[in-house]
Amino acid sequence: MNIENSQHYYGEILSGSQDLRTDACCSPAAPPPAIQAALNNVHEEVRSRYYGCGLVVPQAIAGAHVLDLGSGSGQDAYLLAQLVGEAGSVTGVDATAEQLSVANRHLDWHRERFGYAHSNVRFVEGDIEHLQALGLPDAGFDVIVSNCVINLVHDKLAVLRAAHRLLKPGGELYFSDVYADRRVPEALLSDPVLHGECLAGALYWGDFDSLAKQAGFADPRLVTDRPLSIGDPAIAARLDGIAFHSATYRLFKLEGLEPQCEDYGQAVRYLGTVPGSERVFELDGHHLIEAGRLFPVCGNTWKMLRDTRFAAHFEFFGDFSRHYGVFAGCGTSSPFSAKATAPEASGGCC
Repeated sequence: MNIENSQHYYGEILSGSQDLRTDACCSPAAPPPAIQAALNNVHEEVRSRYYGCGLVVPQAIAGAHVLDLGSGSGQDAYLLAQLVGEAGSVTGVDATAEQLSVANRHLDWHRERFGYAHSNVRFVEGDIEHLQALGLPDAGFDVIVSNCVINLVHDKLAVLRAAHRLLKPGGELYFSDVYADRRVPEALLSDPVLHGECLAGALYWGDFDSLAKQAGFADPRLVTDRPLSIGDPAIAARLDGIAFHSATYRLFKLEGLEPQCEDYGQAVRYLGTVPGSERVFELDGHHLIEAGRLFPVCGNTWKMLRDTRFAAHFEFFGDFSRHYGVFAGCGTSSPFSAKATAPEASGGCC
């Protein structure tokens, strides 16, 4: 049901983001000024068919080759195309013909808008559950992004495993999606509206953590999260008792990451050289690294900075020769913030 319902819901039921009945597939927060400026360079028709739930803009991607899973009408792809520059590239994959038609219609418009001699964006029609059928190169991408799409597919482990295969060593999957604080009841999983609104397919966060590790991403890192409100009374009644969150995670393809955050007495010093993050570098919600200050880190965080594209932006202190036990605060409770309060509005996006 999932792929067919997604194609029907996003290709025929919804004419634009204003038709959504909840705020699950919305990005309500205002982006930073530089990102907003880049969004202003995206064609109006592309932006009107946007259904993302977060801001999938990882840092330091100049020259990177990016894969966008579930690229839709192309807003994120065209945004990232400006950040990777003409030397980088963005490949979007989507299964909905109507969305791809919008994305492809404006390829030349964006190339001219960006001032590029050749477009650095391409779109491929295909199901992200079956990426192996699309001929994408193994270890061919520096970064993979996805925005409120993985919840729509049935075999989420297949998507995560394919992402791990397609990433270069040291690459990352940086994506936003919808999660639940408990497993959604089986009886609701096939509901076409709940599925299309990104709720029926939302993973329990503990199941996501397990699937990510099965796929080879040993230490998932939560970057941001927000509780979702459900303004439609009928939908809210059916989901009563379940709290939903929109969350952005980063998953690194790195060898040697440990199950726990282990303390080896290591530290880093951020040089303040990542564009747009000159004062503070945000690795995740617990690692806001201020420029110039010695910042103690666990062994996993050390690897996430030293063995990735971020290495040039840090100084590194210590090694793995002496172990001091587990870092405090490495627990197993829900990583998300408090439940949403009563909804202020009834569905749709601004």
